[in-house]
Amino acid sequence: MNIDTQIATNPREMILRPRFIPQFYAQRDTVRQRPLMNNCWRSDKLLLMNVIACQFDIVWTDKVANHAKIANLLKEANPAAGSVVVLPEMFATGFSMNVADVTDDADQLTQTFLRDLAKRYGIHIIAGIVTGSDKGRNEAVVIDPTGAEAGRYCKLFPFSPMQEDVHYSSGDDVITVSINGVSVAPFVCYDLRFPEIFRVAARRGAELMVVIANFPSPRERHWVSLLVARAIENQAFVVGVNRCGCDPNLEFPGHSMIIGPQGEILAEAASDEGVIEADLDFESLRDYRQRFPVLNDIRDDFLSK
Repeated sequence: MNIDTQIATNPREMILRPRFIPQFYAQRDTVRQRPLMNNCWRSDKLLLMNVIACQFDIVWTDKVANHAKIANLLKEANPAAGSVVVLPEMFATGFSMNVADVTDDADQLTQTFLRDLAKRYGIHIIAGIVTGSDKGRNEAVVIDPTGAEAGRYCKLFPFSPMQEDVHYSSGDDVITVSINGVSVAPFVCYDLRFPEIFRVAARRGAELMVVIANFPSPRERHWVSLLVARAIENQAFVVGVNRCGCDPNLEFPGHSMIIGPQGEILAEAASDEGVIEADLDFESLRDYRQRFPVLNDIRDDFLSK
């Protein structure tokens, strides 16, 4: 029996809930037994992290309306304390090139909303915001359950086909954020097409890679295929959170996904508003990486070229 067969038939391998569509967010698994602190809980065999992806039709450049949509989605989902909640790229405004109109610098309305939301539910939040003035920064901010900022990532690859690079600065580096012992790397939309930065994150220990996006309908197949590829090649969980609906320029398919390290679809949204969620077992992930240590064979000399 070869190593791939052994891994595929291992009974502990990634015991997680199946996919489901967003209107019907699942009840938490019945194997939950003894709650742990923060965002992890333990059954008899598994140590799990609950991740919730919020997909919705962003109201164009209307922060108050979009904050209300997220508040309503979370009220329905009622996330457990310590869950990791993920919102799309530029979730409060839509993918606008008018930096002055969408920046959060002046009143910090969106960042205040995120801090309050995190404290209210006791959750971690990863969400897309815009900062800057003349030239903006398209960022993913990580907020912890106390409302404090745990990390901030700036999109490394602005979307040049729509001249995002004219209006927004590029980030300088990949980041990883520790969420109760799990290394998490956030990315933004067009970053998904550049596997080298995901490889850097994996080399730095990332176990969960989060991609927040406004990924349009004509390239939906690319979105799905690239998310699965990033999971398989980096032996990591991948969460892709996209918007649905339309803005003045584009239509968006939704199709947010939560993917396991062997490319298995753990939760998958349709094209409407709602949430999907999954409980991710990082003990099994680490066991899988030990039994099939592909990442040990990365050649750093190629990463530096």
